[in-house]
Amino acid sequence: MNGRRVLLGVTGGIAAYKAAALASRLVQAGVVLDVVMTADALKFVGEATFAALARRPVHTSLWERVDAIPHIALARENDVIAIVPATANTIAKLALGIADDLLTNIALATRAPLLLAPAMNTTMLEHEATRAHLATLRARGATIVEPGVGFLAEREHGAGRLADEDALIAAIASVLRRTNDLAGEHVLITAGPTREPIDPVRFLSNAATGTQGLELAREALARGAQVDLVLGPTPLEPPAGARTTHVSTACEMDDAVRARAFEATIAIATAAVADWRPAVTHEHKVKKTGDPQTLALERNPDILANLGANKNGLFLVGFAAETEAFETNARDKLVRKHCDAIAVNDVGGERGFGTGANALVLLWGTDGRRDLGTGSKRELAARLWDAIVDLKKSG
Repeated sequence: MNGRRVLLGVTGGIAAYKAAALASRLVQAGVVLDVVMTADALKFVGEATFAALARRPVHTSLWERVDAIPHIALARENDVIAIVPATANTIAKLALGIADDLLTNIALATRAPLLLAPAMNTTMLEHEATRAHLATLRARGATIVEPGVGFLAEREHGAGRLADEDALIAAIASVLRRTNDLAGEHVLITAGPTREPIDPVRFLSNAATGTQGLELAREALARGAQVDLVLGPTPLEPPAGARTTHVSTACEMDDAVRARAFEATIAIATAAVADWRPAVTHEHKVKKTGDPQTLALERNPDILANLGANKNGLFLVGFAAETEAFETNARDKLVRKHCDAIAVNDVGGERGFGTGANALVLLWGTDGRRDLGTGSKRELAARLWDAIVDLKKSG
């Protein structure tokens, strides 16, 4: 952690006093520490305590300087935003996008990873609203350091106690490692469906939305990679930091990938590319008649196979959306397409499509296997990148 920038957000709970000890540990580890305290936090611990520990000014207000914009500067300068303790009120505001003080403005303005350490009474922690807000933040990629069970300020015993200091240090260190483990990598990602036109109003396509590819791009950017994203038709917005090429058909996607592949060090092909396209595209809408209609098809380029045949040092990860014999079919594709690894999921009944939860298994080599489990596509993006980084390190 030596030399890394951490913003420690302290909110108004009794556990705020423990954040001072955490600040000391971070500074001893070589962290450059910025501390932001909410108005309620100041009622528990004075800002002089944190200023003395960090040897830097403590930030408490959006209006502390009229010649600067503190929430933008602090949002951009730090490698991770760690909110310790995170009260139920702050968690709710972060989940809903409410920005009514310096800390919540920073959280909205940053692209740095967010880490939250909830601390509150058991009943508040278990409330449906709090659970929903934590699930929302987790799905967006926030790291949640689960609270412990023990003696609470209300002289009760239960869940809601701030996580131990060692657990907090380990979690912050883990997030910091991820923020630069793709530094120097140039990542190429394909995402979304393709559309193969029959006429001006009809096309062949599938139910893919591009969500998983967009989350992989977002996670790669957070880890320090340069990202090229080749994106098929989708209403979803790509991450701002990616160099995005919008395409519609498989041929357009193939051309865009060929133009970008020579720069890439890692490629992940998540796009659901149509295998076939109409042999003839009609200039005008085809009118309905009583006669039977036949649609002649021709093969589209195999984008993944083309990448596999011309890797030149590229680390290539494919995706296999299967409805049966998942791992058998995926391993066959792994070999045929010359991938270094392949992620497989079950899309029977349209599972795996859209913005909901997904489940992935990563396969490589003859018998390499890593179950990435079930989770939001944001969570699975982080797990997949963890696995890819480990595979690359192992050679």
